[in-house]
Amino acid sequence: MFQHTDDEMALLVDQMTAAEKADLLSGRGLWKTADIERLGIPSILMTDGAYGVRYSTTQIDAGDSDDNSLQGFLALVNQQADEAGSMFGTTRPATCFPNGNLLGCSWDVDLAYRMGAALAAECQHFGVHLLLGPGINTRRTPLAGRAYEYYSEDPVINGDLAAALICGMQDNGVGASLKHFACNNSEIERTTTSSDVDERALREIYLAGFERAIEKGKPWTVMSAYNPVNGIHATQNSWLLTTVLRQEWGYDGLVVSDWHAIRDRPASLAAGTDLDMPESKPRKSQLLAAIEAGRIGRETIDASCMRVLDLVQRCKANERPGTPADLEDHHMLSRQIAAESIVLLRNENAALPLNANASPRILVVGNGAISPAIQGSGSATTNPYRVDVPFKQICNRAGENCTVRHMPFDVETATAAVSAINTVLHAAADSDVVVVFAENEKSRNGEGNDRDTLKLLRGHDDLISALAAAGRRVVVVLSMPDTVEMPWLYEVDAVLACFFPGQGGGEAIACVLFGDQNPCGKLSASMPVRIEDIPGWHSYPGDHGRHVYSEGIFVGYRYYDLKAVTPAFPFGHGLSYTTFAYENMSLDCQKVESGTCCTATVTIRNTGLVAGKEIVQLYVRPVKSGLKRPIRELKAFAKVYLEPGEAKTVAVALQPRDFQYFDVSRSSWVLDAEAFVVEAAASSRDIRLSNTLPCRRQTFAPEKLSPQSPPSVVFSHPQAETVLRDFFEANLSLSNAQAQAILDQLRGSFLGFYDTLSWFVGDSVHETDIAAILDELNESVA
Repeated sequence: MFQHTDDEMALLVDQMTAAEKADLLSGRGLWKTADIERLGIPSILMTDGAYGVRYSTTQIDAGDSDDNSLQGFLALVNQQADEAGSMFGTTRPATCFPNGNLLGCSWDVDLAYRMGAALAAECQHFGVHLLLGPGINTRRTPLAGRAYEYYSEDPVINGDLAAALICGMQDNGVGASLKHFACNNSEIERTTTSSDVDERALREIYLAGFERAIEKGKPWTVMSAYNPVNGIHATQNSWLLTTVLRQEWGYDGLVVSDWHAIRDRPASLAAGTDLDMPESKPRKSQLLAAIEAGRIGRETIDASCMRVLDLVQRCKANERPGTPADLEDHHMLSRQIAAESIVLLRNENAALPLNANASPRILVVGNGAISPAIQGSGSATTNPYRVDVPFKQICNRAGENCTVRHMPFDVETATAAVSAINTVLHAAADSDVVVVFAENEKSRNGEGNDRDTLKLLRGHDDLISALAAAGRRVVVVLSMPDTVEMPWLYEVDAVLACFFPGQGGGEAIACVLFGDQNPCGKLSASMPVRIEDIPGWHSYPGDHGRHVYSEGIFVGYRYYDLKAVTPAFPFGHGLSYTTFAYENMSLDCQKVESGTCCTATVTIRNTGLVAGKEIVQLYVRPVKSGLKRPIRELKAFAKVYLEPGEAKTVAVALQPRDFQYFDVSRSSWVLDAEAFVVEAAASSRDIRLSNTLPCRRQTFAPEKLSPQSPPSVVFSHPQAETVLRDFFEANLSLSNAQAQAILDQLRGSFLGFYDTLSWFVGDSVHETDIAAILDELNESVA
């Protein structure tokens, strides 16, 4: 067993040759760290797994040859989720859990923890020490190819769900890798296009989820991203990896590169990327040459070596070889997570749940009912242990007294679509309800491939509209990487958003359709009406290698609120088969001051006829803030189970940061508002209760004054007017009233103070005299 004290590990590092250090800080093959047999240092095994363990027998069990590693890597990145041949044939079966896009809609930290524990059990069974997930990049645009892997457009959900998943894994002995740090929000030229983001947006949106997850989950590793951030590659961005991550946040774990993300190995190590994955002989040679030439400080090299050894020791201390994994139990968990995450978007006239007695003739349309889209494409794709087929599960739920038929729908041309739609309409004529499984074109999303449209597969929109126009009762079941356009939305009776529900999705969908599961998922990302409504659409995907995040802090619902744009469905939206009343709200503080923590208690009552779960969302709305801020922002949430008629009071805590914004001019978080409205809501557009708290603003030193400062800035100093009036009286032989009149004449000018003053007094007052007065005023508040 590899177990050493810190001093003993430091001694190991001291004994290493330059070549051994270069080895230790580089991968071995595609999925392992290097072992150093001379010093008894073992290797550890890692693999992809944001929502399932992807154990490739050909890439892991076949050895560590570097010759085929790039070919193998590109094969896995470019694979499609429905390619059951080459990829699945060489990958061990594992549980394919709901993808991040659906898990995020659960708003459930307990389910995320249980999923993390299950992933850890399968890792232990396979002998995997480190799972490369979770991914929490902000879902800034629904077009992003890897949006399906990520939880939300909001850092609170991102951080809390990631922390829970990380704890579930690491409490069970398997390390997590929080990724991709940072701003990996597009697949278009992802290794070269710079994500250009202003610092306030970075701090408040894109880094905030990572900061929250690191504070609560303490991941063993963080993965640096492919893309440059503000012109500097993330793998060699010292501001990101050292200044923010280590110095400000106090992160003491290991930073690992995304696979083949590093451009300049010595620069990346100096910036804070400890481990270069996978093995690259050229990059390893670069590092060795830099070490031998002394171009990297020994302290930096040895610190990274210590972090690798610490990770190896943690992994080896917690490994449990031969641990059995209960895949059947994990399948049940996959079903539960999907069922509690599916979002009921629309349900007119209680179209759902289905009643087999009232609707004995059900027509199920669409290939997705037979061959479901359970996951996205790319390196995270999992070989599912088993897959619930939606049509089969619907038949099981419907019972003997119900006739359930299926019709495929897969068209390649407009002419074929017309014929296929007519065939479905004929079949639907003697049906009580039509359930349409609609989805995206699989090849137009996934890793390495952003979507260029929000439309469904060819013919699906026309099919749904035609069924509705024919007077049929239509229920639409959507499988998708992120939002889609729904031109037929107000024509149909019900819509379920299933995103990518994992291998248990078929059973989960059937449970929701028939009411065995009361839907309780809520959207973790806004759904725009059309592609042009996406925040930042006008600057997507960038030009000449730079992608400006033009919406700044106004990401997702923040943008729709600011612009008064009505989305198709707002952030936090989700219907239920019951109803909930928000009855009381109280706060345990009377005023917001620096350092204020506040607990909000909200009473929720189930006013319907069936048991259900409600997600209580707590938003903070600033009043007369110092800088422009979003109208409201999610700061906390709670999920509560209620029987019919039952009421419970939930307590949700707010922290000091929840009232602050990041002021770039001061490089700090500040409290600056007249008051805050704390809102309890069912969605970002469904505010149920609110309380207002006055705020005691932080006081700041006045802006440094100079003769070029505008008069309004000069007069903002509390002593300026008195001191200047006295100066004019003494030096220009004026009365108090005359001196005051000169000051009053200056007030409306937008020019510099001295330039404006000279119009009235000429050169009788020298600029150096004014500069001296203003310097004294500056010193008085220093």
